[in-house]
Amino acid sequence: MAATTDQAASSSMSQCAYHVFLSFRGKDIRKTFIDHLHTALEQAGIHSFRDDDEIEKGEDIESELRRAIQQSRVSVIVFSKNYASSGWCLDELVNILQQRKTTGQVVLPVFYDADPSHVMNQTGTFGEAFARHEEEANMENDERKKEWMDRMKRWKEALTEVVNLGRKILQSNAFEHESLFTQEIVQEIGKKLNRTVFMVAQYPVGLDWRVEKINLWLQDGSSDAVIGVIHGMGGMGKTTIAKTIYNLNFERFKYRSFLADIREASKRPNGLVRLQTQLLEDILKGRKQKIQSIDDGIIKIKNAICGRKVFVVLDDVDQLDQLNAVFGMQDWLYPGSKIIITTRNERLIKARGTCKMFKVDQMDNKESFELFCWHAFGKARPDEGYMELSLNALQYCGGVPLALQVLGSSLHGRSVAVWESALKKLKAIPNNDVLETLAASFESLQDDLDKKLFLHIACFFVGKDKDYTVKVLDECELYPTVGIHSLVDRCLITIDDGRKLRMHQLIQDMAKEIIRKESPEEPGRRSFLCHEKDSCYVLSTKTGTDRIQGLILNMDMVMEENSPGTNFNVNNRKRHHVQDNPERSILPYQGNPPKRHQIDFFSWQPIATALTKLFPVPDEVNLSTDAFAMMHNLKLLKLNHVQVSGSYNEFPKEVRWLCWHGFALKYIPSDFPLESLVSLDMQKSSLKQLWKGTKSLRSLKFLNLSYSYSLTTTPDFSGLPSLERLALKYCTSLVKVHESIGDLEKLVYLNLRGCEKLRELPKGISCLKSVEKLILSGCSMLQRLPMELEKMESLTEIHAGGTAVNQSRFATRKGDWWRNLFWSRAPRPSKNVDFPLFSLPCTLVKLRLGECSLSDNIMPKDFSGLPSLLELDLSVNPITSLPDSMKSLTMLKSLFLHSCTSLQSLPELPSSLKQIVLNDCKSMKRMVMTPSLLKSMSSKLLDGCNRLTNIDGLFKLELIGNFDAQIIDKLGLVNLESMGTVEVELCNQLTSTRQKLPLQVLDFCLSPLFSPINMSKK
Repeated sequence: MAATTDQAASSSMSQCAYHVFLSFRGKDIRKTFIDHLHTALEQAGIHSFRDDDEIEKGEDIESELRRAIQQSRVSVIVFSKNYASSGWCLDELVNILQQRKTTGQVVLPVFYDADPSHVMNQTGTFGEAFARHEEEANMENDERKKEWMDRMKRWKEALTEVVNLGRKILQSNAFEHESLFTQEIVQEIGKKLNRTVFMVAQYPVGLDWRVEKINLWLQDGSSDAVIGVIHGMGGMGKTTIAKTIYNLNFERFKYRSFLADIREASKRPNGLVRLQTQLLEDILKGRKQKIQSIDDGIIKIKNAICGRKVFVVLDDVDQLDQLNAVFGMQDWLYPGSKIIITTRNERLIKARGTCKMFKVDQMDNKESFELFCWHAFGKARPDEGYMELSLNALQYCGGVPLALQVLGSSLHGRSVAVWESALKKLKAIPNNDVLETLAASFESLQDDLDKKLFLHIACFFVGKDKDYTVKVLDECELYPTVGIHSLVDRCLITIDDGRKLRMHQLIQDMAKEIIRKESPEEPGRRSFLCHEKDSCYVLSTKTGTDRIQGLILNMDMVMEENSPGTNFNVNNRKRHHVQDNPERSILPYQGNPPKRHQIDFFSWQPIATALTKLFPVPDEVNLSTDAFAMMHNLKLLKLNHVQVSGSYNEFPKEVRWLCWHGFALKYIPSDFPLESLVSLDMQKSSLKQLWKGTKSLRSLKFLNLSYSYSLTTTPDFSGLPSLERLALKYCTSLVKVHESIGDLEKLVYLNLRGCEKLRELPKGISCLKSVEKLILSGCSMLQRLPMELEKMESLTEIHAGGTAVNQSRFATRKGDWWRNLFWSRAPRPSKNVDFPLFSLPCTLVKLRLGECSLSDNIMPKDFSGLPSLLELDLSVNPITSLPDSMKSLTMLKSLFLHSCTSLQSLPELPSSLKQIVLNDCKSMKRMVMTPSLLKSMSSKLLDGCNRLTNIDGLFKLELIGNFDAQIIDKLGLVNLESMGTVEVELCNQLTSTRQKLPLQVLDFCLSPLFSPINMSKK
């Protein structure tokens, strides 16, 4: 629809500074009702005068109020219980009615917790107020008393007159909720102003700050023609924001238009031509335009806007032809023109030129809670007994305003029993109104392959590394490299800073509902089985078909859902504590072994969806391999903690991705078809060896056997020429890595963390020229490493925390930059321990040697052989100092030395350093750090360095007795002997420590790092 105002309204506004003057008793309602009303008016584009906003200190308040009344088109008089107690308010009322008589100003009485009859007849609290006024009058002399009585007569006449003005009584107790009363007033004022504006959100929670940042950009005073794009997934409130922006700005432009719901409007017969016609009529102030074709419309729009400063909002654009039809090129726009576009397809708009992008993200926990409560209870907090249910509902909505509004409204006024039933239903079948809005982005995908790609990712790859996903789905012929860009553009997925694929839970629910509708009654005829109960039913009844492309069955989930007492309750959420993590399946591990994390009520966790009927699952599930016999097109298979019996001859042979945690056999059977696999993940298995003999798996790129505690040896790798990532974390029985690992020319990642029985690595490991990351942390039995690690020319990270690294000598070979380190199996080597020499490549970016028992005599003296090093971790080592060559690490960003309790000093550090961690270096006394370096660092942790008294170039604490007598005199410190022994307690803000010291002088102080706490005399 278009939003315009008629000529009369425009003329009137040109003479008025305000739409509305608000008259009210401040002590009663200034910070409550008036504040809410003022906000609602501003959001509707109605500029209101409120004395605490508009009158500057020092101005004549009475004359300013009189001027504001004269410059307003409408006066709203809000009668509260104590309105008549203020003579000021009553005088203001008289002035307003006088303005009405002289200029025809519209006056709108509003009764907030006040009875209109009491106002008109001066009874109740109004009668009591006038009685007090009369008492004041009787205390005056005759002349003053007469003035008082005349004034009171005018007040009474005004009160009677104003009540009789309103054909429609606006009274607060006629409305169940104050917010509804506020909206009614706004609508009534809108009618009085004769303006066509948009009503926006009934409960504008979180709207102000989202609108403000766009409005600041829009009103920056620039004369440039600019385009702003509000983008985000469906249901996030993009249109609501755009309407509010339009309401706040449309009167600044003579030529304006708001084209709503372009996506749907363009689907109607001659939809684009109709949109063009509407835009032209809005810009040309109602002049009818006949458009013969889309091309004809484009030319006429160009001619209409090229000479006019326009303000146009194009709402919900999702196709290029829609944009081309109503807005051609940016250089058509006249200086000062402003265009706002809302869309789910970010890249569609970016391709058209320079735009300012505004992404609308989901609401935070507080906003979500408040908005839901307003819709469900008509207030900002739940009713008694509904708190836990409300928190459950928030898990489903996930910060999407549309979902919060729809679900909250549907539960408004319902009993606890109805709430519980509704939430259980949501667990099985998502709300259709919400999903239809979200599905529009899916339907806008023009390529069927992109739709298939979306469903694959929604079911199997949310949270997984983008590159990993691409390599797996490339083998499924889904062309994911380009397809993922299309999904990102339509806000169906996002890619986080760690290059993981993310998808809002409601979008995942939408995808699963699309799949469910493929065959609501027969799950075996769907393309994917994403829910455990569906999968278990199909496998146990052997009703699978060749339509199934992916299947997930996690027996832990099935048994939990079948366990007695399972219900939809915030306390019963064990299943959500640990979400399947793609990094856990094959990607590098970044820290210590996984720990259980606590989640609060507002944590967004996945909720099982896509059930129409609960297919019966027996208490004991016995599955056989022939249940998969008809699934000829199965490519993605996840079977966690599932036991399957029978021959694998009929098992699907096209599986590309197999995740089978808790695999119960000691080795993979010889008839198991593995030839098509790209990724094999068998974490937490009972495997002793992967398979017998040698397998030729030429497509396999990812192999993860981590936490397989019985695994003693790796397979022969000669048949795995494509392997890129090998994870063997915490295979605590592993004693041998096959020599053929050196043949893996494409291997980029090798993780042997926690393989505590591994005594040696094969010599061939130094032939791995593609390996970028080598993780050996916790390999406590490892006796030696190959000498020629410098051949690993791509190696950028070595993680060796928790191992014993010793160096008996340091050598730099002529002609290269290599350093030589010795590694041993124990911190206290015996004479029989062999210390082989090996070299580190200059390509290293990260070197982690924490807890390696490094001491000064084995610490290298020259770091210049590592010019690319960005991160160095030497924490928990018994070193007392670092070499001066540290400053040669000109690329170093992070230095970790925490808990080096013997460390006493640090040399000059490289100016590139951004992070230093020195926590609990209790012996640290001196370090070199320039003030500029200290200020430039984004993170510096020196907590617990309570002996630090000297940072060269910054400060130095020294006993005052060590200073020359002349210097002491110049400092004005005389008669020190008479002071006796004085102690000062100092607080060091840099190290977060306090200590009592003899009286000292702080030398070379350039910043207030120290502050005296207490001074005492002994």
